[in-house]
Formats: sequence, C-alpha cells, structure tokens
Amino acid sequence: MSSDDAAMSPGPQPLDPLRCALLLIDLQRDFLDPRGYAAQAGLDVERLRRVIGPALALREAARESGMRIVLTREGHRPDLADCPGTKWARSRAAGAEIGSAGPLGRLLVRGEYGHDLIDEFSAREGELVVDKPGYSAFHQTDLDQILRVAGITTLIVAGVTTEVCVHSTVRAAIDLGYHCLTVSDACASSQPELQAPALATMHVEGGVFGEVTDHARLLHRLPQTRWPIGALA
Repeated sequence: MSSDDAAMSPGPQPLDPLRCALLLIDLQRDFLDPRGYAAQAGLDVERLRRVIGPALALREAARESGMRIVLTREGHRPDLADCPGTKWARSRAAGAEIGSAGPLGRLLVRGEYGHDLIDEFSAREGELVVDKPGYSAFHQTDLDQILRVAGITTLIVAGVTTEVCVHSTVRAAIDLGYHCLTVSDACASSQPELQAPALATMHVEGGVFGEVTDHARLLHRLPQTRWPIGALA
C-alpha cells in the first residue's frame, strides 16, 4: 500500500453504543486481592491490578453512552458439583485448591467474599452480573441470550486474565457471530511474557478474533451523546 493509499484508508469506525456491550471479565477479589485465589496460586496480583484504571474509564464511558455493561464472576457451587475434576486437581497442584478455606472465604466458591467483585466494580444500576463456572463467559451461562435479546452485535472485552478467561470469551464470541474489540491495557496476563502473544493471536489473519485496541483509542470511537442507562432493557 502506498503512502497515498494509507492516507485515504478509513480509520477505525465509530461505535454504536446501542449495539455494543462492555464485558468486564472476572474483576473479583479472588483474582485482584492479594489474599485471594490468584495470589495463592502464585500469580502476580499487582500486575493484574493494572487493569483497574483503564477498565474504570471504559465503564464510565459506557455508562455515559448508555451501553450495556456486563460483569462476570468465575466460581463454583458450594458443593463443587460444577467443578471438573481436572480443574480442581490443577488448582490443588498450584497451591490454591478450589473450595478450600482462604482469608476471603472458600476459594472460587459462589457466595464467598472472595468470589465477589472488588469494591471499584460493585455492580451499579443497569449493570448485569453473570456467574460462570468456566473460563468463557458463554459457557453454561445465559449471556448469549441476554445479548441477542438486547440486539448486541459488538463486544468490548476487558479484564483478567488475557490468556485464559478473556481469550476464552473472545474465541467463543467470535464463533457465535459477535464482533470483538479486546482492550489491551484493560487486560492483564498472569505472567508478563504471555500478554503480547495472547493479544497478537487475536489479530492475525486480518483479525481472526476481532480487533485489539487500547482504552484511549476506543473512547474516541464512542459518541458523546448521553443515552439512558439500560436503554435496551
């Protein structure tokens, strides 16, 4: 492509907030509190917490535009009946056995203090919370139904971790026909060497798993018009 062609190429298109949803993946105490599951499993929680500022900016812009906001929480039934044996065994080997007692309650168990969202992301009016037993936000949840009823076609995805729950959610969403924008600085990996490859995988082949952007660029694509929160409810 010549420089003239590049200059004439259209930039990123504006986003219609009434057709978009912001998915904030697993911003829970078990992942972002130094006393939770992730810390016990040896993950760098301070690195994961770097998503908080950009994710808050995305959330406020989404609310201003009237965009649907969905917050997910990974965790299992108190009896662990929905926790696969392989997942439980892996967590035990990592030193953070799912269901065991921790400073914030039983690790990755629904209803425990650690399972809930961190204070900065407590659900607000008009926001939805989806509890999921697996890595993808679509696995064994009603998220796809909720989004389709609301007429959503584009997903803005942020949260933790990039290489596991964010990646799993985006891959599932693409197969379901959604367009995805993964927000690079509002996602974090458990290990620094995993972040760049996880993001690079998404935009190979012209965007096989959608677009990758940062939160500042994405905010420029949203209109300034204020819509009522929950306009699609």
